[in-house]
Amino acid sequence: MKEQKYPLSWKKDDFSIKIFCSIPNIATGIFLKSGKTNFVIDPGDGILRDLNTKIGTKQILGISDIFVTHGHHDHIGGVWSLLTYLRVMRKGSPLTIHHPKGCVEIESILNAFERVYAKSISYELTLRSIDETTSFTQNNVLIKPFRVVHKEFLSDGSKREVPALGYNFSYKDKTICYGGDTAYCDELVNHARNADLAIIEAGHEDDEPDDMHMTLKEAKSIGESAKQYFLVHVPE
Repeated sequence: MKEQKYPLSWKKDDFSIKIFCSIPNIATGIFLKSGKTNFVIDPGDGILRDLNTKIGTKQILGISDIFVTHGHHDHIGGVWSLLTYLRVMRKGSPLTIHHPKGCVEIESILNAFERVYAKSISYELTLRSIDETTSFTQNNVLIKPFRVVHKEFLSDGSKREVPALGYNFSYKDKTICYGGDTAYCDELVNHARNADLAIIEAGHEDDEPDDMHMTLKEAKSIGESAKQYFLVHVPE
């Protein structure tokens, strides 16, 4: 595997993905395109700037769905600015935000956004709570969420598991697997296997496994089961 520098891009015919960045505790931002369909995945801080630079206003206004893996700030920090931009630019088509059940962060952002701009939102905005049992087709893309294992520290130093999902996106016999943030888990192993592209986080700095992120060795072992893979969320 070659050294990777952001942005990371992959394309097969009219199915493509661009990872603008994926930096632990800072930001993640991913744009997926299938035919004329535009999805955003994990819109962290800077997503609006990156989308504007790389795809422009017309394509941004064409975004139909946002997929959130979990509620940590480096994965949803750009939601407010993106939604506000779509309002200012008078987006006319619907937007659906898919998120893990129990993801209170994204629910709170949407509730606040709708309270502030209730009289001036130009597009239909839907918040959709999903889990690993919810597979569905959106604009000719088959989406299969799967449960992953991710935790966070509490103020007393203990940990709790947060609602977290990975996603498989399939279009025209090609599949992209995105695991989001997760410790090593069987669900990710199974969903990444034989994918055309697997996007795997390697956010644990030590060689000893833990229950929050994967080590480089763990991430590579999963990535190598796919036809091609990117390692992301690697500490800088």
